[in-house]
Amino acid sequence: MTKLIKKSKILGQPPETLLYEGKAKTDKVKITVFDYDGEACAEKVVNDVDECFPFKDKPTVTWINVDGIHRVDVLEKLSACYLVHHLVLEDVLNINQRPKAEDFGDYIYIAAKMLSLDETSDDIIEEQVSIILGDNFVITFQEDKEGDVFDLIRQRIRAGKGRIRKMKADYLAYALLDAIVDNYFVILEKVSEKIELIEESLVSRPDAVILNSINKMKRNLIFLRKSVWPLREVIRAITQSESALIREQTLAYYRDIQDHIIQAVDTIEAFRDTASGMLDIYLSSLSHHLNEVMKVLTIIATIFMPLTFIAGIYGMNFNTQGSRFNMPELNWPFGYLFVLSLMAMVVTGMVAYFKKKKWF
Repeated sequence: MTKLIKKSKILGQPPETLLYEGKAKTDKVKITVFDYDGEACAEKVVNDVDECFPFKDKPTVTWINVDGIHRVDVLEKLSACYLVHHLVLEDVLNINQRPKAEDFGDYIYIAAKMLSLDETSDDIIEEQVSIILGDNFVITFQEDKEGDVFDLIRQRIRAGKGRIRKMKADYLAYALLDAIVDNYFVILEKVSEKIELIEESLVSRPDAVILNSINKMKRNLIFLRKSVWPLREVIRAITQSESALIREQTLAYYRDIQDHIIQAVDTIEAFRDTASGMLDIYLSSLSHHLNEVMKVLTIIATIFMPLTFIAGIYGMNFNTQGSRFNMPELNWPFGYLFVLSLMAMVVTGMVAYFKKKKWF
């Protein structure tokens, strides 16, 4: 089940206190560096954060990706080299914050939510990605090392495909944000397939499992909207910041991301309406099924009412010898068969009447 986790900043700590708010980890931080220009590309997995420092003064574009933010000392060393404010590191370590963008002059800090869908449990997994955009560098911070949505960008940098190697760091930041947003549509496509499966089962067997699936779908869509909607304001803030770090030729790409986010939000809203409609259909189907059961029981009770009446009359203990009017048919040779035939005729007549009225 997707959980909405609130910010859990420890009370009493002074500003700029660096505390990692995620799960406790002891594994080593993985740092990968891409350094490239239009002519060449170098890729390196560094063993120590000090190996990143020489890239600062190079004229090439440098992308430093940090997988694992539980080592605060590593982040402090890297931020000291690239003159990143401690408040930015505090935001990097606060993994439960709302997506945002802040312009610090020499660099822009961007926080976004990278989402994935667990195929087994249908849970939406959220990971915060922090991006620091400088004039000739981009630093990204991720919580885990288990994978991300940036593999295609790495391949394009290695192969020199497209315009990414010919552009500056602002285009790299755009490409990273675009990959995050594109992955939203992958998740929405899977959500759409899940909705279709629920709709197919909804009318045929409206049981508790379907109800749980609908409720879980609604929670996932609420969670999706909470993660995607703020990113629209983030991109708007970037395009309206007039920062020298975002070049005029790159602004159009950021506006394109904004259009994609609006499309994703509209799709989420449509899915939420569909989920609400499915809940109404579930309740209607359940009510219809209950009405069908009650109709069958009512028809059975209606058929047996005259039979009970006849059986009740002939169950009265009148003395047939006291008067010739006290149920003379009890002494008939075929009295029993007569009553059974009468009951059969009543049942047949009622069934024929019900079928004529299309109650069956």
